[in-house]
Amino acid sequence: MDSVNLRDYLGNAARIVIKVGTSTLTYGTGKVNFGTIDKLARIISDLSNQGREVILVTSGAIGLGVDRLKLPERPSTIPEKQAVAAVGQCELMHMYSKFFMDYGHVVGQILLTRDVVENEHRRRNVVNTFETLLKKGIIPIVNENDSVSVEEIRFGDNDTLSAIVAKLINADLLIVLSDIEGFYDGDPRKNPHAKMISVIEEITEEVEKSAGGAGTRRGTGGMITKLFAAKIATFAGIDMVIASGKNPDIIMDIINGSDVGTLFVSRKECRAHENK
Repeated sequence: MDSVNLRDYLGNAARIVIKVGTSTLTYGTGKVNFGTIDKLARIISDLSNQGREVILVTSGAIGLGVDRLKLPERPSTIPEKQAVAAVGQCELMHMYSKFFMDYGHVVGQILLTRDVVENEHRRRNVVNTFETLLKKGIIPIVNENDSVSVEEIRFGDNDTLSAIVAKLINADLLIVLSDIEGFYDGDPRKNPHAKMISVIEEITEEVEKSAGGAGTRRGTGGMITKLFAAKIATFAGIDMVIASGKNPDIIMDIINGSDVGTLFVSRKECRAHENK
């Protein structure tokens, strides 16, 4: 399958979910990377000005809470983590609200736990909230509700959360910005010959082995969680791209069809190509 042609489809995406990790939002020191966040707000605002609908799934609440409270390290107990997350959520939304306001856009916060999306009535209410925010031109910012969630109702990671959100709202494209450039056929930290894969049309056993093996949610560089997210997205007919979050300008490169990151092709696009 021609990877260039497949990437050309990405420019048609009208509803886009963008996930950013803590590593994108902060420096190695744990301090906030305001330059990156400013770029992220500018680019998402520009996409919104084009008439696209963008939903941002963000990490960072606990990290920002640790920084705001000047703690020497991340807390280890659940009550402490939840308390720090409560502080961090305020910091996170204040920061996003300020930057997006500079570009003329209003944001709205949606905090989710797994039980919300697994209950039909609650799920319908959440979808209605998303649709209303988007209809009014408000940019939804989503995070797991770390201040109240416990193991039984956690998503566990924001890669999975972003894919579930994309599926809930029938997104066209999911962009996962991370501290890695894409999906490799091996661990590049251990294997200097490992190569990044530009396009993955099907998540096979071989692909799963490259991520650290099937049947586990732990893997090399968090690849297992990203692969799990890719399965959710692609089987829901949503294209997904994993790319480096060092420079948010890469979002525009992805939408313009540039060969950056790794594209996981949705079943919908595979079927369309096969029928030609």
